[in-house]
Amino acid sequence: MSTLKNSVRLVGNLGTDPEVRNFDNNRKLVRLALATNENYKNDKGEKVTETQWHNIVIWGAQAKFAEEILRKGDEVAIDGKLSNRHYIDKDGNKKYVTEIVANEFLKMNARKVQ
Repeated sequence: MSTLKNSVRLVGNLGTDPEVRNFDNNRKLVRLALATNENYKNDKGEKVTETQWHNIVIWGAQAKFAEEILRKGDEVAIDGKLSNRHYIDKDGNKKYVTEIVANEFLKMNARKVQ
């Protein structure tokens, strides 16, 4: 049960191609923007789609695999944990970021080859 304390599972579509960073110690980082949609009917009975954007971070061997196979528009399932961090921007302002650090991911759709 301890793994349920900070656990996130999402299925959505990538809004961008993976953003890749390589570090000196042979570590790789991939950042993804994942959109999840929730559909409901408003008070007038009209269908409304609400989109939430999530910042995904993938490290190491999973990052290398993500770089190779994921592209904008792909449907992806993510399993990971929430992570909060902060940094100081170039103007000296403190910025806060919430990300999902992926433990695993699964590409849900097969891309058509043309």
